Amino acid sequence: MFETVTIATGLGDSLTDITDQVRALIKERAVKSGVCLVVVPHTTAAITINSGLDPATVQDVVDDVRRLVPTRTDFHHIVDTPSDAAAHIKASLIGNTETVLIEDGDLVLGHSQSLLFFDFDGPRQRRVMVKIIEG
Repeated sequence: MFETVTIATGLGDSLTDITDQVRALIKERAVKSGVCLVVVPHTTAAITINSGLDPATVQDVVDDVRRLVPTRTDFHHIVDTPSDAAAHIKASLIGNTETVLIEDGDLVLGHSQSLLFFDFDGPRQRRVMVKIIEG
C-alpha cells in the first residue's frame, strides 16, 4: 500500500517542497529504518532532490529548466498546447521517482536537501505516491 500527497500547484512551471509532508507520513507509520520511494504519476510533472533552503535556488532551477526547454510551436507532438509538449520533455529530463533512505525515523537527506515537486503544466491538483518500506 502507498500513501498519497496532494499538491495544488500554481500557474505554469513551479517547484513545491514536499519534504515535510513525506516526513509526516514516515512519522505516522512509525518507521525507524527503511526506504521511501516517491513516485509522480503525471507526464507533465517530476520529482527531484535539491536545495530548498534558499527560495532563489528554487527560482534559478525553474528558470534554467525553462531556458533548456522553452515553449515553442515546432514540437512534433502538440496534442494539447505547446506548453504541454514542453512539459513532457521537462518531466522526462528531471524524472518521476526518487528513493530516499529512512534512518532514525527520518529521511536521510543532506542539510540543505529537500524533496522538490516540479509541475510544468499548472495550475493543477497533483498527487505524489509515497511507498514506505520498513527494514
